[in-house]
Amino acid sequence: MITVKRALLSVSDKEGIVDFARGLAGLGVELISTGGTARVLADAGLTVRPVSDLTGFPEILGGRVKTLHPAVHAGILYRREVPEDGEQLAKLGIGPIDLVVVNLYPFAQNTARPGVSLAEAIENIDIGGPTMIRAAAKNYRGVGVVVNPARYREVLAELEENKGILSEETAFRLAVEAFAHTAQYDAVISNYLGKLLAGEGIFPAHLNLTLTKVQDLRYGENPHQRAAFYAEAGTAGPSLVRARQLQGKPLSSNNINDGNAALELVREFTETTVVALKHTNPCGVATAETVLEAYRRAYAADPVSIFGGIVAVNRPVDGETARAMVEIFLEVIIAPKFEEEALEILAQKPNLRLLEVPDLLQPLEPYLEYKRVRGGLLVQDSDVARLEPGALKVVTRREPTPEELRDLLFAWKVVKHVKSNAIVVAAGGQTLGIGAGQMNRVGAARIALEQAGARAAGSVLASDAFFPMPDTVEEAAKAGVKAIIQPGGSIRDEDSIRAADEAGIAMVFTGIRHFKH
Repeated sequence: MITVKRALLSVSDKEGIVDFARGLAGLGVELISTGGTARVLADAGLTVRPVSDLTGFPEILGGRVKTLHPAVHAGILYRREVPEDGEQLAKLGIGPIDLVVVNLYPFAQNTARPGVSLAEAIENIDIGGPTMIRAAAKNYRGVGVVVNPARYREVLAELEENKGILSEETAFRLAVEAFAHTAQYDAVISNYLGKLLAGEGIFPAHLNLTLTKVQDLRYGENPHQRAAFYAEAGTAGPSLVRARQLQGKPLSSNNINDGNAALELVREFTETTVVALKHTNPCGVATAETVLEAYRRAYAADPVSIFGGIVAVNRPVDGETARAMVEIFLEVIIAPKFEEEALEILAQKPNLRLLEVPDLLQPLEPYLEYKRVRGGLLVQDSDVARLEPGALKVVTRREPTPEELRDLLFAWKVVKHVKSNAIVVAAGGQTLGIGAGQMNRVGAARIALEQAGARAAGSVLASDAFFPMPDTVEEAAKAGVKAIIQPGGSIRDEDSIRAADEAGIAMVFTGIRHFKH
């Protein structure tokens, strides 16, 4: 047990620190502080002893050296159960420090700002803070350490209930969190500086992943698998990590995985777009003038598969659209905003999860993708390549019409997010058939064309990779497809081009492959 009589407070994130310090003072705890934290506490009317009183030394080097002193660290590292330690402190006139409340310079946030120089980044590397945290965490049997403002209330409650005493169990739990805090901090710095090394590029020699648990999940992909959701430090842009859940049951592992896939696809579009998705593959995608029309067209693309699926919208959901949505069973709806009328209507389905994710029209930002393999990790940069219409190469005698070109580009955005081998059949800004994850390309094409049925006449077809032989073009011709978009690059490209010319199909090459495994 730790009797807290003296606390050192030095925090970058000052959220809640005044109330916490006031509670400590109310228990008779002496407050010691540094720099900006001391000023905040003093301005709040609290009695604070500057750390320079302990050290007998002023803060120097522009604040770089404040707490790096034996009077601070001996007070923290003093082992209460070792008599010789107590004798040494008494001889040197050093008092014990029983509680360390420290969090660190916001390195990740500051270095994420555009145009930050290396010199600025270096000045955001905390030295004294991690040293105090590690010292206190090491000596958890005699010192409490708090690095997370979210812990202030529970720590204060325990101290108030136990008349200023902190249990060893709580101290150990706080120490574990403290070591995680400094480990994450050092990892962020290491990763940032590693990327600046000449020749290292975006893949440093040592990759340190820093993740914080967002929540435990009921189970993983299947009920017998355990799961949790973690957030990566320093990430930016719209994501489920920053989503606000407005109603519904807790998210499952599959909800999060599918929701992320839907979010990534809907962000490909600036037009009003609705994505319906199941098992990480889109089942219906459509653009339109209004959200309601886009939703109805996405639903009509595959009214069977959307049942129990995820819907993502890149515009606010209004009342009319909400009325259409409650007509079927959906797991999750993701949108930048839900209008009040929509919320009232969707409340009829209390288990339906509503996720608000703002700024969905922001361009896709690059990031590193990780895929776990036993014993290691595959790392690649994300597939954010965009295709400009001018980059297309027409390889057939017939060029696509302007309408066909619009549909080709629409289908190309969708096929990028379909598991390989992937084929998308579309027309008028609406998917008509999607073939996903097949072992051969013509098999994926047959699935997509069969789903499209009679609607395939006059449609376009997109393929995520080249045609190894002309059979996919031949199947498309039978169904009445009028234009095809594919990467090209097969040794048998000429066979596919010849088949397209014979059928009067316009075909364009992108030079970009979009495998998604």
